[in-house]
Amino acid sequence: MFSVTYAQLNGWLTAFLWPFVRVLALFATAPVLGNRSLPMRVKIALAAFITIIVAPTLGALPQVTVFSAEGVWIIVNQFLIGIALGVTMQVVFQAVSATGDFVGLGMGLGFATFFDAQASSSSQVLSSYMNTLAMLVFLVIDGHLQMISALLATFQTLPVGSNILGAAGWRTLANFGSTIFSAGLLLSLPVVAALLITNLALGILNRAAPQIGVFQIGFPLTMLIGMLLLQLMIPNMIPFFTRLFEVGIDEMGRVAAGLR
Repeated sequence: MFSVTYAQLNGWLTAFLWPFVRVLALFATAPVLGNRSLPMRVKIALAAFITIIVAPTLGALPQVTVFSAEGVWIIVNQFLIGIALGVTMQVVFQAVSATGDFVGLGMGLGFATFFDAQASSSSQVLSSYMNTLAMLVFLVIDGHLQMISALLATFQTLPVGSNILGAAGWRTLANFGSTIFSAGLLLSLPVVAALLITNLALGILNRAAPQIGVFQIGFPLTMLIGMLLLQLMIPNMIPFFTRLFEVGIDEMGRVAAGLR
């Protein structure tokens, strides 16, 4: 008769549950994989599939009962690790969205918003456009696979059961948040500078010839120039996005190393 002891059951459960929580937390917060259009059942199934593959390679795990106080604390640790790694990649995509916000504000399209189901709030049209373009590039260069690979590598640098109260990792993540403004402004700078020059020229024209009616031609002109420059920038955006994603993947490793 087949029988299973409590120790064996606890060992099987811990070998699956703890890494599963870390993987699922990444899937819940990371860009693309955490998109709300992806059904929750699919996310759970993918996380379980990856966990089944990686669990045998993790080595010895803490000999702790799953639902004891220490076991629950380990579950919380794994959850926070996955959240930190997912938020690290979200910073990269928020930098791209910030680019759309800066450009849209300069073009006078700041009022053009619609409801974004992913953010559960209203977002600018150009911000959503840039975010969609970034997601397409992310999938084309297999960024989602690189992100999963970086997550699996953290099981070596940050084994299951480690204490994540190290301030260095959280400080690294907080400092990386400045990328939203620096990378977003850097990418939008050509369009913003051109629109600034356009507005200055329209201001001078309004002073020189008020009868032209600059307010009537200003909005369509800035919109036309902004759209034209965005069209010209798209071929150069792809290498920039690729580099930005590589920085985000590397930052995931640094955050995980700092959490030890």
